[in-house]
Amino acid sequence: MLNHPVCLCAFRPFFLLSLASGLISLFLWLGFLQGWWVLPATASGIIVWHAHELLFGFVMASLAGFILTAMPEFTRTPDVRREVFLGLAVLWVLGRITFWASGWLGIVPAAITNMGFSLGLWLYLQPRLLANPLRRQWLFSMGLAGMAGISIGFYSDVLRELYPMRWLHAGISMMMALIVITASRIAMRIVNEAIEALPTNKDDNDLPDEYRSTPPRRNLAVFCILLYTVTHFIWPQASVNGWLALAAAASIFNVLNDWHVGKALFNRWPLQFYAVYWFMAIGYILLGLQHLGMPIPASSGWHLLSIGGMSLSVFSVLCISGRTHSGHQLDERNWVNFVTLLIIIAALSRALAGWVNLPLNLLYLVSGSAWLLAFSMTLYYLAPVFIKPRPDGGKGCEEPLPMAE
Repeated sequence: MLNHPVCLCAFRPFFLLSLASGLISLFLWLGFLQGWWVLPATASGIIVWHAHELLFGFVMASLAGFILTAMPEFTRTPDVRREVFLGLAVLWVLGRITFWASGWLGIVPAAITNMGFSLGLWLYLQPRLLANPLRRQWLFSMGLAGMAGISIGFYSDVLRELYPMRWLHAGISMMMALIVITASRIAMRIVNEAIEALPTNKDDNDLPDEYRSTPPRRNLAVFCILLYTVTHFIWPQASVNGWLALAAAASIFNVLNDWHVGKALFNRWPLQFYAVYWFMAIGYILLGLQHLGMPIPASSGWHLLSIGGMSLSVFSVLCISGRTHSGHQLDERNWVNFVTLLIIIAALSRALAGWVNLPLNLLYLVSGSAWLLAFSMTLYYLAPVFIKPRPDGGKGCEEPLPMAE
């Protein structure tokens, strides 16, 4: 079994699990909203189940697959052993089963498996993350530690019969910080490749030589996001949260100054991450204005962050890291653009709920259907990549070898 191609690298099982769990949970959630069926009782209610599973199920699986594959490259350490990442994958699956069955089993099994996964992922990677004397990976360590702490806090509240949504909001913002950290790494490749692919024109002085992610801008964005996260967690009703959310939005827009590289920005791959940053910034703007008293549903801001920010970044990582570390070149077919458009439609239609004179069920149906179609297509096109052997004859997680397609 360990010799099957799906066990070749950590991202393969985790990306497949991410897609499967996201599709199943969103399908069940959409059917529940439309009144097609009733979902089983779970700890803290069905809204918490929905947010928990998309955060700790769909998004955490894709994060684990990416970071377990990329971190050996970032830290120049050996690849993660198959027994380790498969063990973590089993723990993640048990977390989904036990949380879904928490109305019957109680919350303790779900707490053990989900906290064990988040904490185990961080503890396993911690020595690698901090092995470099320059501590260049400390932001990754901080982000993974934060997600582990949020998981522990969530289950602490549930065990004490407190409503735990504050932890899920904190988890969404922590993921925003991790996206800023991760996107800077991926962008170093995709943006510079887009620049190199531009036609050479010596008379065009506007073409940059290369893209560079500026650490002060990135670190400021992470700081502002985390500052808002902490204050919103401690004083959720304080008006200062409005200004801090707007500061987070401004710092994210400031990061985009690094991305203004002329024509290269309009390549599909840089443009996807550029859109992710815009969704994040607008999400924090809506949250900020809501905190300051404007009649804006807070859910609109949170869904722009989660659907527009997290879902679109997950899709981009699956397409870029998933294909290249499977020995394939980037996919230039039109389905990639179509799926990107569907995710944008899903984010915008869900954010509009409560703002326009349309039935909520209609907007939920449009948003959920667009999201489900987007990731069903993603599963259709990427599952064979993750399940089949590498086309270039490679035996590990390296990028395409010279004889690749």
